[in-house]
Formats: sequence, C-alpha cells, structure tokens
Amino acid sequence: MVWVPLRPTRTDRRAPLRAPTHHGTTMSLEWLMGWSWSLDGLRDFIATGIQSFRDCDATALAAVACFLVLFVWYCYHVGREQPRAYATVNALMQSAEANGVQNGYVYCHSPECVRCTHHDGLNQKLYHNLQEYAKRYSWSGMGRIHKGIREQGRYLNSRPSIQKPEVFFLPDLPTTPYFSRDAQKHDVELLERNFQTILCEFETLYKAFSNCSLPQGWKMNSTPSGEWFTFYLVNQGMCVPRNCRRCPRTYRLLGSLRTCIGNNVFGNACISVLSPGTVIAEHYGPTNIRIRCHLGLKTPSNCELVVGGEPQCWAEGRCLLFDDSFLHTAFHEGAPEDGPRVVFMVDLWHPNVAAAERQALDFIFAPGR
Repeated sequence: MVWVPLRPTRTDRRAPLRAPTHHGTTMSLEWLMGWSWSLDGLRDFIATGIQSFRDCDATALAAVACFLVLFVWYCYHVGREQPRAYATVNALMQSAEANGVQNGYVYCHSPECVRCTHHDGLNQKLYHNLQEYAKRYSWSGMGRIHKGIREQGRYLNSRPSIQKPEVFFLPDLPTTPYFSRDAQKHDVELLERNFQTILCEFETLYKAFSNCSLPQGWKMNSTPSGEWFTFYLVNQGMCVPRNCRRCPRTYRLLGSLRTCIGNNVFGNACISVLSPGTVIAEHYGPTNIRIRCHLGLKTPSNCELVVGGEPQCWAEGRCLLFDDSFLHTAFHEGAPEDGPRVVFMVDLWHPNVAAAERQALDFIFAPGR
C-alpha cells in the first residue's frame, strides 16, 4: 500500500519561504522522506510551487528583473565594444557586398578618406580617431602614434626627398628601401609555396584579354608609356567580392597570412601586370607602416624595380619586400615577344609596428572613417 501525504493548507504552502525553525526543518525532512511518486503527490508539489511564486514579494521580483535587464545590457555593451581583431578577408568580402561594391573594382568616393584626400584638417581628424580609440580601449602603447599624429606636418615636411610618405609617417621605425625575406618569414614562405596556385589563377584571368582590351575587374593605371593593369582582391582595405570569386584559392590564401594588412586603407592585394615598354612614374606610397611584397609570377629580362635609387630584379616564385614610402619606380624594357611582367602584390605590416599599434592603426584608418 502507498502512503500519500494529505493536501497541505494554504499556510503550509507558504511555510518553505519563511526562515525555517528547527521544528519546521524536522517536519519538512519527515515529509520528504515519506514522499511517494503518486499522481496526487506530484500535483500537490506543482501547486505548492505555483502558490509560493504567487506569494513572493512583488518588490523583490521587480528588483531581480531589473538586475537581469542590466546584466543583459552589460553583456551586449561589452561584446559590442571589444577591440576589433584582425579582420579576415572573408569578413571584408561580406562587408564589401553589403556596401554595394560593383563592377569588380572598388573606387573610393568618400571626401573624408584620409588615403585619397589631403586637407588641412587631416591631423585633427586623425587625433580625434586616436582619442576615440584610447577612450574605448587604452592609451597603453600609443606613444609613437600619438607623437606621429601630433607632429605629422613637421615629419612630412622635413623628410628627405628619398622617403616622403604622402599621408602618415610613424616615427622611430627602421628606415630601409628593401627588407630581407626574414622580415616576414612565415608569409613570404607561404606565398612562395603557393606560387603555382596564384600563377594558374592569373593565367585563367589573363585569357580574357584576347577578347577585349580591358576585361571586367581589371583597372588601367596612368603611366608615361606602355600599359599597367591591376586586378584587385583587396583595395584600400576593402575586399572586391567579384574579383575574389574569380581567384578563390588566392583569396583563401590571403586569410592565412599573419601580417597582411586587411582592414585599413593602407592594405591592398592585387595582381600587377606591366606590358613591354611600360614605365611607372616615380612616386611615393602613403605610409611607412607597411612593407610591400611582390611575388614574381612572370619575370622576363630587362625588368627592374628601383626603390630609393637602388635597383632590384624580380624572380619567378620569389618574394621581393620593399618600403614603398621611398621614392620608387618600375619599368619593363623587354621586347613584345617577352610577354608581360606579372607580380602578385600584397601589403604586410612593417615588422617593427607592435601588435597594439596595429590594432589602433586599423581603428584610426578604417575604410570610410
């Protein structure tokens, strides 16, 4: 025979919510020891719980609800304000799709773009961005950036003509026209291991030139003589989705590079083609915080890169690293039958820019900021 406890009175139901006495504790233990899993017992248990909830103090319930709302808001706020880690190329590609990038090439139309626009208020704008970053995160490690922005005009005007970045100069970085392969060893070796993959995708793209003078996705650049074409996967920190889809393996490779500048206006990745007889006019890059990497895909003779007055030649399957904030030029003096000079170009962080500085510079020079 199963023993079932009698239905508790209304007073009994509220008893567990009060501070227990010794007598009440003993009775509760006896009641639990004698509990039987009958249908009536389960019903009584549920009814007791519902009544206890009804009898709770309304003020206490309101306080708990407020705390829960505050906790949810805090979690959302902290999550939203986390420092942005290095953006993968996939994230950039999705962002570019959302921004309506069309025709396979990104053009900057923003009058506020620090990469494209030179104006008197640039330093104030950069300092405002730095203050906003430091307010959200920290001033720790921002000494060189702060110094650079504060005295940017003096730095740019007093630089020797051999090195004059057009937009931003970070002080106290080692200065040299060319870098050794060990400067970014991991990324250099990864690119060279994938030489054949990138070359195959370029050759597929280049076949389109037999059908028209400038296939979709390619950009023709101004030169004193000859023709210089570029096919961008990332342009000024913005991914070009249509072009990336046409070079899927090269696009995935970018996401494996550790030091690729992916989400600020100084970051680019493209295939660069010089036809025979082409000369690129001498010019300066926008900043010294990056080093430009050229992986040789097709390198006929009589082609040279000159950086800071020092000439270098490309080699197929090998990377050449240089600082494009130095005055530089390139030319292809080969015969028409030699074919084009082709390199895969990608911008990497200068090895002496610290991780905290990279994060801050990504924030300050974010595309469209």
